[in-house]
Amino acid sequence: MHTMKARYFQSLQIPELIELEDLIRNNSDYLEADIVTRIRISEQIILPVYCLRLGSTAEDCPKIGFFGGFHGLERIGIQILLVLISSLLERMRWDVSLNDRLSRIQLIFMPLVNPGGLWNHTRSNPNGIDLMRNSPVIAHDNVPWLAGGHQVSRRLPWFRGESSMMEPEAQAVCDVVEKYLFAAPFSFSLDCHSGFGFRDRVWFPYAKTKEPFYHLPEMLALKQLFNRSYPYHKNYLMEPQSRSYTTHGDIWDHLYDQSLKQGNRTFLPLTLEMGSWAWIRSNPLQLFRLSGLFNPLLNHRKNATLRQHLILMEFLINAACSWTYWMPHSDAREALERDALKLWYYR
Repeated sequence: MHTMKARYFQSLQIPELIELEDLIRNNSDYLEADIVTRIRISEQIILPVYCLRLGSTAEDCPKIGFFGGFHGLERIGIQILLVLISSLLERMRWDVSLNDRLSRIQLIFMPLVNPGGLWNHTRSNPNGIDLMRNSPVIAHDNVPWLAGGHQVSRRLPWFRGESSMMEPEAQAVCDVVEKYLFAAPFSFSLDCHSGFGFRDRVWFPYAKTKEPFYHLPEMLALKQLFNRSYPYHKNYLMEPQSRSYTTHGDIWDHLYDQSLKQGNRTFLPLTLEMGSWAWIRSNPLQLFRLSGLFNPLLNHRKNATLRQHLILMEFLINAACSWTYWMPHSDAREALERDALKLWYYR
């Protein structure tokens, strides 16, 4: 009785965590799951951060990692990843082509990085720290005041922390990426966020500087491949994050720079930034609810959002699995770099 009551109370607080644990419990034949860290909310409440693995266990296979819930107010990103996981697990029971693909690629999921933020209904973790401003990266260019990451006070949003030590949630993400994605000859990550702009964006490094990153030709090749393969996809604005704003402490900048030390391996971190301002424009009443600034509140808009981005995620899985067929080489890479610089930097 006490266990059921405790579970029911927790489900009222974090239904996404309950759904995630149900997926783990009911699909042990397909999923491997670990608790990579635990977050203490109080003496009675300790919340797990899970890492799930699906597909091949070969160390040298391509890999893709899906991440969500860095910010406790942005529930829609977590929900999209839960839909993706549920869809893949259901299809594994009957889809021969999917099972063949998953025999050649490994999928990593950390759909709920910041359970304490969800519990507290805050952007930050329980220590008041913004996990996307928490890595040791210092921006090379001017950042927007406060929003670019600050050390003024943990009572203000975008607080990046006072020490060089990362928070346990951020460190757990780094540990997972370094253990699994860095071991692959090719890997993607896709981190799901919401709360900026009228358009859905796919960001890539850097956030710390407006200078281009090394794998710019590969990013343009990926963009072109997506447009050719899905010509009527949702119209994402694909660009370096620094075109929108720069920040200190971006965890994907930190991990990308670390990946460059790994030798002949390619790690391409992407961020899906869903344009929540469009939801507000369609339903201005969302302005009067904190969750409405970051999530679609009307059911039909939420359902549409949960459907729309699966095409992008399926594409990235396929692109990772078949990376040797589209990655540019030699002269093609030089031409793509020139085109990418014109497109994204030197207009």
